[in-house]
Amino acid sequence: METTYNADLVFYPAFCFKVSPTHFAWVKMAAADVQRLHRPRSYNGQSIFFYKNHPIRFVCVVGVIIARTDITRRTILTLDDSSGATLEICVLHADPKTRDNARARMETTHDQPSTPNINGPHQTPVTSGSGPSSMTQVQTHTMRPEHVSATDGTILDISSLQPGMSVKVKGTLSQFRSTMQLNLERFTLVRDTNAEMQFVDQRLRFLVEVLAVPWTLSPEEIEQCRADAERGEVKALEQRERAERRVKRQAEREERDYYHIQKRYEREERKRAKEALLSREDGAKLMRDIQWRKALASNDAGHSR
Repeated sequence: METTYNADLVFYPAFCFKVSPTHFAWVKMAAADVQRLHRPRSYNGQSIFFYKNHPIRFVCVVGVIIARTDITRRTILTLDDSSGATLEICVLHADPKTRDNARARMETTHDQPSTPNINGPHQTPVTSGSGPSSMTQVQTHTMRPEHVSATDGTILDISSLQPGMSVKVKGTLSQFRSTMQLNLERFTLVRDTNAEMQFVDQRLRFLVEVLAVPWTLSPEEIEQCRADAERGEVKALEQRERAERRVKRQAEREERDYYHIQKRYEREERKRAKEALLSREDGAKLMRDIQWRKALASNDAGHSR
């Protein structure tokens, strides 16, 4: 356990994160609070940040888009939620090599992207329209780059995300030049002020009741998490060993089958060769009988004269 960020905070091992109220949740936050997230040295290189000692991977923010900038391989949306700070929303451009696969996946699901363990309930995705304007949309798609979600590469239509629009965004966290960014996973346009104020109320309640209070575990809870992790590792090892045994048995079975097939083929070849030899011998015997009978018939004909 680490206490380097604050002497009063304890950073628990990763195997304890499963009992955290924030690690597997869409955490409703203000842009200013997102900018306060930090990452201890021991977690460098990982896509996880902390508010106090709460591990956070997935964030939900509501605000107004005040700028949109298209750069190489991505579009940057600047979101302002009146919390005293802004937040950059990074939307990746689709890779031409995987664009067709992403489009097929979108047509199959008919929904905005979803990722394991981070699905938010009651989300109404923003999708492209259909009907008479579909040809115009196809033409527009050929003129502008397609965008994809950061996790699973599902196509996103962000044409509606223009400056002045209120939007609810969900995404994963990253950091660029000491500034926090949100990698867009899904979004919903907010057209109702009441919905925005309801989100603010939920955000403040979660901040006061959860985030503002350091996350604490008892020694018994830590040991329970450790034991669960060890059991999980043992189970994973057993599953891996079973898989290896299955592969080995399959290889042995295929080797035995090949051996039996080869032996059967050799037996059949010997049988065919023997049958061919007998056929040749029978044919030669038949020819000798025919010639002998012809000769006998010729002799009988000579004596009769």
